[in-house]
Amino acid sequence: MNHRSDPLPDHAALEAVGLGRRYRRGWALRSCDLRIPAGRVCALVGPNGAGKSTFLSLAGGLLTPTTGQVRVFGQDASTAHARVTTALLSQDKPLYRGFRVAEILRLGAELNPTWDHDTATRILDQGSIPLRARISSLSGGQRTRVALALAFGKRPQLLMLDEPMADLDPLVRHEVTALLREEAAAHGTTVLLSSHVVSELDGLCDYAAVISSGTVRLAGPIDELRATHRALPAGGPPPPGELITQLPTENTTIARADAENADRGSTPTLEQLLMAYLHAPSPTPFLTPDARPRTRRNRTQ
Repeated sequence: MNHRSDPLPDHAALEAVGLGRRYRRGWALRSCDLRIPAGRVCALVGPNGAGKSTFLSLAGGLLTPTTGQVRVFGQDASTAHARVTTALLSQDKPLYRGFRVAEILRLGAELNPTWDHDTATRILDQGSIPLRARISSLSGGQRTRVALALAFGKRPQLLMLDEPMADLDPLVRHEVTALLREEAAAHGTTVLLSSHVVSELDGLCDYAAVISSGTVRLAGPIDELRATHRALPAGGPPPPGELITQLPTENTTIARADAENADRGSTPTLEQLLMAYLHAPSPTPFLTPDARPRTRRNRTQ
């Protein structure tokens, strides 16, 4: 859900074209196309091992693509300009455990020319985290809040979070979700949030991308994605439109909407839609016009 009253800009915060990364054991990502417009809060959804962390590392300039390219606000992700405008918080939330919280903030200020001390300290104050506390003495939820203070304090234009709530209890998840929503809305930050827990994304994100088997299967604004699919009762005749899958825990089939089934069934929930694309063996990728890259592929790749 987008909470901004001003219109979103049309330019891309992130654009991946034919993006691939190969390791010795095989391809982690292959032929990934994805465009995320600026100002969106995008869920990057996929099972463990689908390639989400690799995608974020490529977008953060930590890895070099084997094929294709990824650009951040029009610049190659490996450039110094892209590094200044992005922040990547990995799943293990690397913090120097022997440092005090105040020392972590000082490190952030020294390393980032765009550092916003007020934003960082406000995030810590909201969690009642003392500046003199050592990182090693904090709970998992408190360390997550310190890591987010460091990330938002950089004032990035694109903030990428890899499973930020994976180790948090439900109460702290609720607090962190509210923090992400408030900070993204206050600063117009584009957020790319990786998760395999679909339920924690509803109400936070207004854009979604599904990665399965190393490639993008579904992407676009959530309202548009839901409107272009139908949830139909299972067990009847084959539905019109391309069948995605029958949900294993529901008596429901998800199909793409067309003229013949537009008035049948109901609009799927976000969870139904994402789960359908995660469970489908190999659905034809569906990207809305907004999510399709506008940079052409290099024909030599």
